[in-house]
Amino acid sequence: MQDFSQTKTPGPVVFALAMSGLGLLGLVYGDFALQWQPVPDWLPGRHGVAYVSAALLLLGGIGLLIKPAAGRAALVLALVLFSTWVLPQALKVATSAIGVGSLLGLCETLAVMSGGWLLWASISQKGTQVARRLFGLCCVIFGLSHFVYVDFTAAMIPHWIPWRLAFAYATGAGHIAAGLGIALAVRPRLAATLEALMMSSFVILLHIPSLWADPPPDWAPTVRIQLTALFWASALAGSAWLAAESLRSKSPGPGP
Repeated sequence: MQDFSQTKTPGPVVFALAMSGLGLLGLVYGDFALQWQPVPDWLPGRHGVAYVSAALLLLGGIGLLIKPAAGRAALVLALVLFSTWVLPQALKVATSAIGVGSLLGLCETLAVMSGGWLLWASISQKGTQVARRLFGLCCVIFGLSHFVYVDFTAAMIPHWIPWRLAFAYATGAGHIAAGLGIALAVRPRLAATLEALMMSSFVILLHIPSLWADPPPDWAPTVRIQLTALFWASALAGSAWLAAESLRSKSPGPGP
């Protein structure tokens, strides 16, 4: 098992900055991350839990950048992501009809949680394959959502990029192919690397420019949504790089 402190990909740093950014936003707004973190209103002490969750994300993200604390920070982040991101999405799915739309939010949180899990597993040497395959299965749902919501996906693509509908279909197919490659261990490192490159391109071409778009894009009409989407997309990209890095010492052919 390789040490992520010796990584050759941007995964750990991108993931750390994304977690810190989400934590800082939570502290600034004193709330959970909108639709990405649908914690129910009936939760006792909801406001205080939001601050604690945000503080742990911020401290955990910073801790990832400090080598002696990185392992504990990764474990804390994985637990926080599970308890205050994955579980609320799971409750939302449990109370709605099962479909690509209802599963998308759950799979996004599971994919990001797998990033923290992979970082912790790189030190504890436990569960790397499970976390990686979970990430792959989530990518399949991402791809299906591009087909089910192709018009919305195409509308998010910057206007200067031609054939936006074709790009929406192509990126959906890319998610599905990469996800199956990772989950089924068919050239998984190549699949994870291509997925990481694609997700990183979304951050660079879509989310960063949204911060100065005038007028703001329809899918992100406020600064808070723009910043949350930026950090969340960065967390997904970081998780993809971590999945690729976890396969660095493995053969690119089929196998675990």
